[in-house]
Amino acid sequence: MRMEKEIYGEEAMESLGETLSKALKDGGVVYLEGDLGMGKTTLVRGVLRGLGYQGPVKSPTYTIVEPYEFDGLEAYHFDLYRVGNAEELEFMGIRDYFTIGSLCLIEWAEMGRGVLPEADLVISLQLIRQGRHVSFIAQSEKGNVALNVLGEAITS
Repeated sequence: MRMEKEIYGEEAMESLGETLSKALKDGGVVYLEGDLGMGKTTLVRGVLRGLGYQGPVKSPTYTIVEPYEFDGLEAYHFDLYRVGNAEELEFMGIRDYFTIGSLCLIEWAEMGRGVLPEADLVISLQLIRQGRHVSFIAQSEKGNVALNVLGEAITS
């Protein structure tokens, strides 16, 4: 299943993330694709806000992962941009983050190829005119359910 949307502005990207949070409240693995500055962290900030987090959300470029705890859900925001070799992720125990009830939002997932689990949902952001073209691609049943929830939330 696939869904596409055009987004214009940082506030709209964060709002899309908040809407997306309704589809991700049961966890999952989400890959965020796009060049630097496309809004991946802004989208994650919106997801975390939608889940109830009110603090600052920064890209974990140097720490690799930032954890967030919610009632009944652990969320992890990964930024693998600076990972030189996927084996580095094994040393940090990355597999321990991927539990049934966790939400793992991963920027630059291609840097962890071979170590990371497959994504339930892949979100790709590309530059268009003055905004972003956002593609959502479900890759599992959990991803399909998330896209159905997202589609209902966007159209209502």
